[in-house]
Amino acid sequence: MINMIKALALRWKSYRHRFVPWIALNLQKNERTLRQVKDRSQDKLLQDEEVLGSLVCLFTQLLNHDLKNLGANVADERSAVTRNTLGFSVARERSSLQFAGNGVFVTQGRAPRGTLVAMYPGTIYQADEPIFFQSIRNPFIFRCIDGVLIDGNDRAISKTVYRSCSGRDRLGPFLLSDCSWLTSDPVNPLAVGQYVNNCSNEKAANVCYQEYDVPDAFPLELRQFLPNVNYRADTQRPLRCVVLVSLRDINCGEELFSNYYTIVH
Repeated sequence: MINMIKALALRWKSYRHRFVPWIALNLQKNERTLRQVKDRSQDKLLQDEEVLGSLVCLFTQLLNHDLKNLGANVADERSAVTRNTLGFSVARERSSLQFAGNGVFVTQGRAPRGTLVAMYPGTIYQADEPIFFQSIRNPFIFRCIDGVLIDGNDRAISKTVYRSCSGRDRLGPFLLSDCSWLTSDPVNPLAVGQYVNNCSNEKAANVCYQEYDVPDAFPLELRQFLPNVNYRADTQRPLRCVVLVSLRDINCGEELFSNYYTIVH
């Protein structure tokens, strides 16, 4: 019974940071968050031009490799493409934390400090858009500094909403987003950032979140690998993405840990 209570308390401690009503009531009380919001001068570990370069380089290689006829080996081939392009690969595996479920690990190579190591997939909600019901029992709601929310849940109503919005947004034969992150075999191997666990006293953060708005000049044929979609079709804002950047060198076999309140705008 005691172990069950401890497990529930641990789950709530992590989940509350993603539950919209709790965020609304407690955000102003969190000095750490306020410091991040106020500090507009904080330098990014990875500049937007470098984020763009990494994404374009990886997506181009994925596009150029014919992976359709590899059967069960397609995941290994995508991992190899990522390793050859970025110098490492990541994957979702059982977390090293007790009761934490899945986590994200560097499975090949090494991710140097200041490297884009993952993306946070999901449906993007502006501050005035409805997400209350989607946030219930949903530990994958990510809040950006400006109030934009990203629902990275790959199940239930969140999954249905993402597929609907993704199917809506097409430009002729071109897909503008990727739905495969909703499965266990994402086409974009970096689209696993929602499974990165929060840091603890024993496990220090080795990655941080950075907001990244996709520029209009992003190659049209590569948008099919972007794991984000706007909830509102007529939004005039750039497509918001959140990427995870390494705070130090991360070796093969290490799990990624973030701080849910550390976001660079």
